[in-house]
Amino acid sequence: MSAIPPGAGPRPLAGSRRTGRFALVGASCVALAAALAGCAGEDPDAGTNGVGKLPPATIEAKARAAAEHADTVHLSGNVVSQGRTYKLDMSLAEDGARGELTTKAAGFQLLRVGHALYLKADAAFWAGEQGGSSGGQGGHDPAAAQKLGGKYVKVPATDPVYKRFSGFTDKDTLLASLLGLHGKLTAGDRGTVDGTRTVRLTAGAGSGGTLDVSLEGTPYPLRLQRAGDAGVVRLADWGKDVDLKVPAKDQVVDYGSKISGAG
Repeated sequence: MSAIPPGAGPRPLAGSRRTGRFALVGASCVALAAALAGCAGEDPDAGTNGVGKLPPATIEAKARAAAEHADTVHLSGNVVSQGRTYKLDMSLAEDGARGELTTKAAGFQLLRVGHALYLKADAAFWAGEQGGSSGGQGGHDPAAAQKLGGKYVKVPATDPVYKRFSGFTDKDTLLASLLGLHGKLTAGDRGTVDGTRTVRLTAGAGSGGTLDVSLEGTPYPLRLQRAGDAGVVRLADWGKDVDLKVPAKDQVVDYGSKISGAG
């Protein structure tokens, strides 16, 4: 019985090898095509609250409703009001607010507990207020300004200072004035604000402002660029507690029925 020389057994046909290679390449192409198709058809709203699929006007309405029903919010950013630019950092609740406003000329703290409004600023701020810049009729009084500086001054409800700044402590009033968009609404751009997925509303092709609305949980407004370059505001900490306490008596100055122009 003769031995079979090595390599003398049956060999696969060349055509069979080519068919195998083509089958492997074909399978790879099918897998790649399926993956690409999956990416192309990925739903940008998968795992969200579904607000991004709604018409722009409905998104805006839901964002406004969410803001109105929230008990608290933290606002930060820049706001242009009556020709003045304010840097805003306020925590607002239904029954009051606390935070800080900064202008080109001064910075000061605001605290409102119920109807009582307190303003804390340095002596230079009060010197300006008493010099008639708010419509008061008094003159500059360094002694009075020093008395008020660094203290929580209880602002009389009839004083121009109260009327000028109380709106910054009123959640409903402030949100109503800020959240207005002007012009035809469009929506679709997706992004993030502080790590939260959002859908952006654009009004008037951008000139009427933009509003980023949360795609996670409640559709709160999270970032607003106001129309006419009137500032950019972030809205955060919706529903979180705001610590509102009347200042200690030794930190409060009750200046009577009038602050502006006093002295």
